[in-house]
Amino acid sequence: MATVERHVSAEPAAVWAVLADGWAYSNWVVGASHVRAVEAAWPAVGTRIHHAQGNWPVTLDDEAVVEQSEPGRRLVLLAKGRPLGSARVEVVLHPADGGTRVVFTETPVSGPGSWLHNPVSEAVLVKRNVEALSRLAAIAERRTTPQD
Repeated sequence: MATVERHVSAEPAAVWAVLADGWAYSNWVVGASHVRAVEAAWPAVGTRIHHAQGNWPVTLDDEAVVEQSEPGRRLVLLAKGRPLGSARVEVVLHPADGGTRVVFTETPVSGPGSWLHNPVSEAVLVKRNVEALSRLAAIAERRTTPQD
């Protein structure tokens, strides 16, 4: 399990708006290259985002399924990432200091990613998820100047 946190200088509603916009998924999820379809009721439980992983022309079609959704507060996805398997991804939003503390937890649950889970693979997940939160923050904050 890899957990990362970040303070976002935007209210939870603004962060949730990014999570609730399925078409924005590939803008903040590291590895997702583009969104192919978003089911109409997204992010209701059971709905899916159909996306591609990788860089063209070497891409794999995958999906993310909503397992739990508490609008404005919490989203849990089962993200399928062939060929490595599936991971449960939980994003929790906490109002904090005029913005939002975002807690992002990824747990490999099936396939080679779960069998081979070790400190090295966890370190890779942490780095990837730090980048994902950086991207999510940039979108939610609607930045006009870059930040490191």
